Amino acid sequence: MAYELEEVKKIRKKLGMTQTELANRAGVSQSLIAKIESGRIDPTYTKTKKIFAALSDLEKKEEVKAEQLMTARIINVSPGTSIKEAISKMRKFNISQLPVIEEHKSVGLVSESIILDALLKSKGKTVKDVMQEAPPIVSKTTSVQVVSSLLKHFPMVMVSEQGKLTGLITKSDLLGKMYGG
Repeated sequence: MAYELEEVKKIRKKLGMTQTELANRAGVSQSLIAKIESGRIDPTYTKTKKIFAALSDLEKKEEVKAEQLMTARIINVSPGTSIKEAISKMRKFNISQLPVIEEHKSVGLVSESIILDALLKSKGKTVKDVMQEAPPIVSKTTSVQVVSSLLKHFPMVMVSEQGKLTGLITKSDLLGKMYGG
């Protein structure tokens, strides 16, 4: 990420840091940070690089990860579940879609609209007959930007750690955590 010297103060303040804290992180003096921020000095390339590396590091740490967005409780159905049972599960938990899980693996997805479509076409009696492809699976350290992009194309994203499903993220989870406070 490229920064301009004029941005140092703005980014430092956004991260809620003092000049001294930034100086310590970057391995430079506080007076150098003060001089840069007031525009009184043009630091050497090496020192500039250190300051920008420290800022970049801190901004990365601020990034929201999948683990912070996910709902750890995975309410799901198995392929053999009846459509009627899937509907009552969605109603009970007030959710509009369910991952289909078999032997701890995500094998598909059912939603109100998928089921409605199937019922209108009188197609199938079980989840397996109507389910769509499984939602994408990301690691718990995946950034909010990646999760957000995936949610533009899929109704949910599953989160896994070392091959084990640990949670899921829907658009409503993302909106609730990012903008709901």
